[in-house]
Order: sequence, then C-alpha cells, then structure tokens
Amino acid sequence: MTETTDPTRGAEGMPATAAQAEKPSIDDLEEAMRDVVDPELGINVVDLGLLYGIDVHHEDAGTVATLDLTLTSAACPLTDVIEDQSRAALTKGPGGGLVDDVRINWVWMPPWGPDKITDDGREQLRALGFTV
Repeated sequence: MTETTDPTRGAEGMPATAAQAEKPSIDDLEEAMRDVVDPELGINVVDLGLLYGIDVHHEDAGTVATLDLTLTSAACPLTDVIEDQSRAALTKGPGGGLVDDVRINWVWMPPWGPDKITDDGREQLRALGFTV
C-alpha cells in the first residue's frame, strides 16, 4: 500500500495556510487588485488597464502570484508604492490572504495606452475631470 500525503497539510502535519491549501482563482486575485490604486490618478490598476496578467503557482514556501504590470509611463517613480499595495492586497487579510507571496514582472510591451482603460475606469476618470 502506498502512503499518500494530504496536500492541504503543512510541515509535520500542521494545517497549511488558506493560501497553501487552495489555489485562488484569477478572478479573486483580480478583484483584490482593485484595491491597488495608481497614486497619481487615484484609479485602481485593474480599471486603468495596468494589470496585464496574473499567474498563480505553488512553491515550497506556498502559493505565489506573479503579476504582469505596467505603468502609464516607464519613467514613473511610484513602482515601490504599487508593489507595496499589491503585496498588501494579496497577502494580508483573514486567513493569511489569497497568496503567500507576490512577484511583480514589470512589462513595457505592449506599451500602455488609454485604450487599455476599462469602461469603469473611464467613468472614474471623467468623474475626476479627465477627458477620455
């Protein structure tokens, strides 16, 4: 008889964190990323079209989300702010958050443009007085 391991148990049989026990959905992660706000425009990175992709995988340390993010300008000095907000949105919260760790892949191709803004983002920008 082959011994099996319980994938929802951590080291030495201790219960794993919520993030380790179940892989979160991309939709859940994207929804959590709506809490990450571009400091210059005051609109979340999802509706601005700055979030290009999300990948979730398991590593020894737990569940890791890799985010493909861009900025409205490659010269934007606020990458640290967005990184900190992303980590807080995805790793903290009841039960330890959605994932155990976050990695950000800053991408510049394709370049960001106003065409990437969602309809909700356009409404928010108009409410702030921007013409889009």
